[in-house]
Amino acid sequence: MKFSSGIFFSFVLGLISFVISALGIYLLLNDPDEELMVLLVSSSIGSIVFIVSYFALQIYTKRKFKKIYRSIGIVYEKNGDIFGKDAQLEIENWLNKKTTEIQKLKSTEAYRREFFGNLAHELKTPVFSVEGYILTLLEGGLEDDSINRKFLNKAAKGIDRITNVIADMDTITKIESGNLKLNLKRISLFELIKNILSELEDLAESHEIKLVLEKPSVAEIFVTADKLRLEQVITNLVSNSIYYGKKGGKSVISAKEIAKGKVLVKVEDNGVGIAKKHLPRLFERFYRVEKSRDRNQGGSGIGLAIVKHIIEAHNQKITVESNLDKGTTFSFTLDKS
Repeated sequence: MKFSSGIFFSFVLGLISFVISALGIYLLLNDPDEELMVLLVSSSIGSIVFIVSYFALQIYTKRKFKKIYRSIGIVYEKNGDIFGKDAQLEIENWLNKKTTEIQKLKSTEAYRREFFGNLAHELKTPVFSVEGYILTLLEGGLEDDSINRKFLNKAAKGIDRITNVIADMDTITKIESGNLKLNLKRISLFELIKNILSELEDLAESHEIKLVLEKPSVAEIFVTADKLRLEQVITNLVSNSIYYGKKGGKSVISAKEIAKGKVLVKVEDNGVGIAKKHLPRLFERFYRVEKSRDRNQGGSGIGLAIVKHIIEAHNQKITVESNLDKGTTFSFTLDKS
């Protein structure tokens, strides 16, 4: 049977009072003395007052603590010890839980500030550029044929960049909120890759990059995926390999079966590479290895974040390996169809 510390202390006080009273009765019966009687009566009354005060304080304190416990979600049995080890353990657990929650809130708030700061920066640059081009045209540039078309084209590129940022934000928001439904179908992987490389051929030539589809060991591989989203993933990865490749370099795309029911897709380049310290954060929104490099290429800053979310929405994984001045390799898996 388990006794609380309060019950034990009350038992000890009661025992002491009983001993004092018994001793007093014994002495009075054997040696009646007025002074001794007064002393014993005073002691007995003092003990009784102390015991009553103790229990009153216990009841008052227990009621107050129960209110506190209820307010923080701790519930005790009717006869539970509010000052015992169990109570202390519950409170410590509650404090640890709340401390963790506070830390998460602080991290979320810091992330929110960083996110909106980055978003504002992404939009501010093209907005100011478009504004500058339009003001130039309004101040007389429209009358000069050598200027108006040039500035209109630049303004159009700025608007395209704003549109891309908004479209990418809409995509990643839908994915994270679970509102983006995947249209899973049986897809010819090599056919999809060939179509993407054909579309990116002009971009690769302008950067003097050679696009290579590594010769497969089988004629065709079929996978189960959302064709539009998978195309978005491969296009983004190949485009990055072109933008950050070295002139005269190449971007190699390969696909092969690695296990029963799994296919591994790789996009490799021999470009500028990425320092190891940047790799853990590479898939974060708006994270840039070089602050100006992506903006010069017109990227939204969240392309790789979208890639990661799309792959994870397929219940697959994506990894990255890179070495400075040697190149980067992105690898992800798909379900074989």
